[in-house]
Amino acid sequence: MPIRVKSRPQRDPSDLRTPSPFSHRFSLELPDISEEDTFRAVVKKLSIYIADTVRLPSTFEQLRTTAAGDGLRTLVEHLGHTCTHPATVNALLALKWHYGTSNEDKSLSEARANACEIVAWRFLQHLSEREAVDYCLYEIQDPKDRDNRDAAPDEEVAGEVDERSALLAQALSGTAQATRNVFSQPQASKGNRRNLILNSISRLTMSMTGEDSDDEDEDPTENFTNLNALEIAAIADAKRFLSQNVVQKIITGIWNGDIIFWDNLSVHSVKKPRFYNPHTADPFSRLRVPKYLKSFEVLFFASFLFLYYAVLVERNPSRITPLEITLYIWFAAFAHDELSEWIDAGSIFYAADIWNLFDMAMIGIGAAFIVLRAVGLHTQDDLLVDLSFDILALEALFMVPRVFSILSLSPYWGTLIPCLKEMGKDFIKFMVLVVVIYLGFLTTFSLVGRDHFSLGEMVMKLTKIFLGSSFVGFDIMHRIDPIFGPPLMILFITLSSILLTGSLTGMLSNSFSRVITHAREEYLYVYSVYVLEASTSNRLTHFYPPFNLLAVVIFRPLRLFLPSDNKFRQARILLLKATHLPIVAVIEFYEWLRGASAKGGTQYSGFRGPRHATIGSPHPARKLARHRISMPSLREVSGPLANPKLRPPQLSSMSESTLIARREDQAAIERAEETAFNGVSSDVEVRIADLATKIDRLTELVLSMQAQSQKSLGEVSVA
Repeated sequence: MPIRVKSRPQRDPSDLRTPSPFSHRFSLELPDISEEDTFRAVVKKLSIYIADTVRLPSTFEQLRTTAAGDGLRTLVEHLGHTCTHPATVNALLALKWHYGTSNEDKSLSEARANACEIVAWRFLQHLSEREAVDYCLYEIQDPKDRDNRDAAPDEEVAGEVDERSALLAQALSGTAQATRNVFSQPQASKGNRRNLILNSISRLTMSMTGEDSDDEDEDPTENFTNLNALEIAAIADAKRFLSQNVVQKIITGIWNGDIIFWDNLSVHSVKKPRFYNPHTADPFSRLRVPKYLKSFEVLFFASFLFLYYAVLVERNPSRITPLEITLYIWFAAFAHDELSEWIDAGSIFYAADIWNLFDMAMIGIGAAFIVLRAVGLHTQDDLLVDLSFDILALEALFMVPRVFSILSLSPYWGTLIPCLKEMGKDFIKFMVLVVVIYLGFLTTFSLVGRDHFSLGEMVMKLTKIFLGSSFVGFDIMHRIDPIFGPPLMILFITLSSILLTGSLTGMLSNSFSRVITHAREEYLYVYSVYVLEASTSNRLTHFYPPFNLLAVVIFRPLRLFLPSDNKFRQARILLLKATHLPIVAVIEFYEWLRGASAKGGTQYSGFRGPRHATIGSPHPARKLARHRISMPSLREVSGPLANPKLRPPQLSSMSESTLIARREDQAAIERAEETAFNGVSSDVEVRIADLATKIDRLTELVLSMQAQSQKSLGEVSVA
């Protein structure tokens, strides 16, 4: 049976106060989510409640600190005490994504998106750290695969995870089934999966009734298969969710290797999140730790840059040298590694990392160089050969920043990169206006001064003027035309030097200020995407470049006529161990120096934020929440229900000291929540907390005065 919140009692007719716009929340039906519900059902139940609760535009802070978020607090408490569905956080973040991209009533949609994000990270406060890991890393499964596993529970499917299946595919029903999960939707490979997912959620949220009118044969949530909560948060720009300490502890645990997805390299290995135990884990599983993956990536790019400079310095126009052949090998290894990463992560999540755009540019320039170089040598065309080397010189524009991309893990650089990204977007938008004005003046000046200046000369003159050389305009304005030249040129110089340049500077400054205001969230978002991208691959045998070319040369031809069975997989594992043994030895030596092997089960050793006594210990706020499961909320006690006429019978029988004690419990829960999720409070949050304290004191004074008044009335009636 669905759980209902008790409705508020009827108002006294003599009470003429204006009802609160949020009073409808006391009669809402809370979502009854069972563990057997599909992801589709969970999304729909939550969307109905969120849509009914958030009916007015509200800011994030209003939903978090004022009465506008009371319905969200009720939902969080309900989910924390009754809901055990593993896809709860996934569903909330998927709804956040939907509402955040909706074009209908932007302010209301934004409020609902914020509401979903608030409920998602507050729900995690009711969980232990181990439970939070399970919820955040839970992968949405294909209902068809789940039905197959339910039909044959005794079958061994762990060893049938395909090398090309998506993130955290823990138990797929065979290689063909895994391949179907990745390639069943050709639109996804063409970069349209974002639209498919958004349309899927839209189909669920269009109907605000409990009846499911969708066609059962077409599951609109099928496009969410193989995505976990952290991936959805990264795609949905849920930066506040990703910046919470409990989430960052998980992400940093993945980065340091305290949380791993593979504990051994064997034919029957299964990918699932687990805590690293150095006594039982395979040393070769450390190759999948993002920290070591990115460290080797830096070394690979450094060697790549060395070969690049060596080839350009050598610059042999007549033949291909050994250094150039080595550069080609590095290009091929790099391109294959990026292609594999794009297939594993998916086009949506792959595009979330700005450095991947640099990688695509590097691959494009490298391919152009190789093609022109080959054609030039074959046709003995010196011009093409020179052009190929000139194109290769453009590679430095992307390769040099890519080598130092590891700096984005630093808080300083990790904050500047999003700032530059947003400023670049605004600059491109503003340049549209500049081009329009520029073309208008260019046409006029070219036609008026056609006797003295050609079109090319006029283009260069106006470009110099726009870039700051105003004196050029004053020198040529009389030559353009004695009558129209001076006023038009003065107008153009004024527009370009004062209005357009000043507007552009101010707009870029606002963009920088807008991003830097949320510097911590921006940095943690970049950091989270960086870590998640390194851990999304589901390949058991992940070869570091350039060793990945060996796997391609040896095993790719065999796939044409040999089945991809366990022996095939075992051969890949043997090749991986043979080629990566020195790398594993360096990793083991490094961890031995850090004492990781000696300390054994020190999970979360590198985590940020507060730690609890044990991994399975409940959150302090959850302990308090259990103490007050049946208690009324603070708003109910200090709000209109503080009036004895409007107070329900169960509240009327309570002593004032009991009510004050319960308010103190509520305040303790909110303080624990702020400490666990927000870390250091801002100046605004401190003022809000101070105001809330004053309100509580005023409420206690009013209650005590009411008690004294009732006592006096009782004495008078007795007399």
